[in-house]
Amino acid sequence: MDFSGRELSETLTIRKLISFHYFEYAKGFTFDGEAHDFWELLYVDKGEVEVRAGEQTHTLQAGTVIFHQPGEFHAVRVGAAHKPPNLIVIAWACDSPPLHGLANKIIPLGNAERNLLSLLLQEGFQTYNPPFDDPYAHGLSLREDGPFAGEQTLKMYLNLLLIQLIRSELRAGEAAADRRKLTSAQQEKAEQQVVRLAIAYMKANLTETLTLDDLCREVRLGKSQLKRIFRAHMSQGALDCFKRLKIEEAKTLIREQLYNFSEIAARLGYASLHYFSRDFKRVVGMSPTEYAKSTQARIEIRR
Repeated sequence: MDFSGRELSETLTIRKLISFHYFEYAKGFTFDGEAHDFWELLYVDKGEVEVRAGEQTHTLQAGTVIFHQPGEFHAVRVGAAHKPPNLIVIAWACDSPPLHGLANKIIPLGNAERNLLSLLLQEGFQTYNPPFDDPYAHGLSLREDGPFAGEQTLKMYLNLLLIQLIRSELRAGEAAADRRKLTSAQQEKAEQQVVRLAIAYMKANLTETLTLDDLCREVRLGKSQLKRIFRAHMSQGALDCFKRLKIEEAKTLIREQLYNFSEIAARLGYASLHYFSRDFKRVVGMSPTEYAKSTQARIEIRR
């Protein structure tokens, strides 16, 4: 019997952590930019921010991450129109070629990736001494009361996050190649499945205020693709469809007569009765009050 074992391979090797930051920027903040010989990720935890990467400028929304590869110039600006952002910025040294699959990518994170990033952040706060919010302080010193194997745990979370994102990009690339090979009938079927998944997600979240980014993350498609599919199959935009589903649910709740209009608006995620009434009339052609009276009148006629 051979018990010599197998040495485990390591495809992604993080040599060192360069910096670990969590920023809460106000409107008007500008970081003039830099370029360096290591990798860096910037994740928008809240709000939005303008990021320059090389010759391109992007506006990143909450829930998205951008990767700056070694040698790429990058800068940050919070404009007057932006919601003040909370940003996670982590830099590390890594020479592994597969990491270049994330270069020049802006990726919306799913729940699994966000959970990993949250664990990574918590481990960093417990392992290193502050400050974490100074963009010019990159030194990392260990806390005396830090957790056992804190740096190793942080490295594992970062490795897992990067591996998961690289796998997702590889799957997305394979899926894109597969979609190009599909016949028109297969393409139709695939798009119908996207619509079904998106609508099922909408119905399960009628009490929320979903955005197009939320739907894109759920069905793992870009905005332009999702918009095209909904226009082709539903003759309306995805968010218009979500609004109509809310109003259909509102009609049912009105007929049940268990809640008043304000309570129905709140249950469906509306900020105010005014916005609810406006959407209701736009979809149904009458106000909630008129609709309630019409349903009551039909009951009386049947009697």
